Amino acid sequence: MTNVISALAVMIAALSFVAGVSAWKREFVGKRQIELAESVLAMFYEAEDAIREIRSPFSFGGEGKSRKRAEYEHEEASQLLDQAYVVFERYQKRERFFARLRSTRYRIMAAFGPSAAGPFDELSSVLNEILVAARMLGTHYWPRQGLVDMEPEEFDRHLADMRRQEAVFWYMGDEQDKIYPRVGAAVKKMEEITRKAVASRTSLLDDVWNRIKKRSKCS
Repeated sequence: MTNVISALAVMIAALSFVAGVSAWKREFVGKRQIELAESVLAMFYEAEDAIREIRSPFSFGGEGKSRKRAEYEHEEASQLLDQAYVVFERYQKRERFFARLRSTRYRIMAAFGPSAAGPFDELSSVLNEILVAARMLGTHYWPRQGLVDMEPEEFDRHLADMRRQEAVFWYMGDEQDKIYPRVGAAVKKMEEITRKAVASRTSLLDDVWNRIKKRSKCS
């Protein structure tokens, strides 16, 4: 009988050891996920601020002047192109940051599932739209404004299209802006994705450790 009890004790101890190792692995993976989630969330918060700054309608002296001018460029055209180029300058200052953010896309997908790519894709789409708007305004809409003869209907279309591009190019205020709510929604989606996964991981670890404690008491 004593041998049976000893064998059972050894078996329970072995099972507890295996469960402990498994729990340690789960905890290690869980910590890695939490660290990744915190890192990515911090970058999304930073991206939100960066995009707001890139689109700020207030510019400092000298902004846009780094643009390389064409050989026979008129001064009036240069001023418009420089004004549009402000967005490119601001983006270029943060280009490494946005590259780091994009590089985490596949890690987040591997940790939290394919749906986690959505917020990254939305931020990329927003940035592309801002840069395209800057290019269109500087090379097409602003140079035509007041300088090209247009029929009334054509001018109305031109003005409406220009205003739409400017609404992307510039931050229009919380009530009117169309871009910032999309950025905010992407940030909230990433919060939701990471928080659910972290909460699920924490619950799983608690359950494993409770089972280990019960087995230890029985032995």
